[in-house]
Amino acid sequence: MTNGTLWAELLAYGSGIALSPLHIGLLLLLLLGPNPLRRGGLLVLGWMLTVTAMVVLLLTVGHGLLLTMEKGTSHRTGLDLLAAGALLALGLKELLDRKEDGAEAPGWTRQLDRFCAMPLPLLLGVSSALEVISPDDLFLFAKAASALLSSGLSQLQETLYTSGFALACSTALLLPFLAVLIGRDRVLPLLERGKTLLFNKGDLLVGGLSLVLAGYLGWQGIEGLQLS
Repeated sequence: MTNGTLWAELLAYGSGIALSPLHIGLLLLLLLGPNPLRRGGLLVLGWMLTVTAMVVLLLTVGHGLLLTMEKGTSHRTGLDLLAAGALLALGLKELLDRKEDGAEAPGWTRQLDRFCAMPLPLLLGVSSALEVISPDDLFLFAKAASALLSSGLSQLQETLYTSGFALACSTALLLPFLAVLIGRDRVLPLLERGKTLLFNKGDLLVGGLSLVLAGYLGWQGIEGLQLS
């Protein structure tokens, strides 16, 4: 696998993880509330640390078990097909459950005010837990780790690519936080509009991206079956 191909794979998987409507909505509420830089910054930092810890854990397990992750191996092909199935199910669920415009907001939006009212340490713990228990995110974490394992990288290279993957996973949170850091008063109207758009269209965005990733991973799995 070339460096460009590996970066493209990590970017695709990271984008799937980054577009978490619950976490983006939670961050927007924190940025619109009191102590926005402190509370929002800690949420973003916790998110990035959780991403890094998950990938490091999966790489450690993969190296320890001597898992082979080249295309066509049973581990890689099975993971591709399982991930495609999980993302296909998620995408169809999000699109089929989508409310008509003007209807009641998605159920997850009603949990955000309760999360924001939590003490900050508890909020950060809940955020990290939600990040790692989501089945689709777990598959994407595993796919990113498998791509790194199959590339035969040195420890330094693994560190570099893991850092890049953590950044890709965090883009959707980093951008609004950096905008507030640069000039909160100027971006408040944009944050409000972004929150409204997310609450109304978040399920459509997640559903569409999930189906795209499911198609890609399904194709990868079928290629693996042909090579095995």
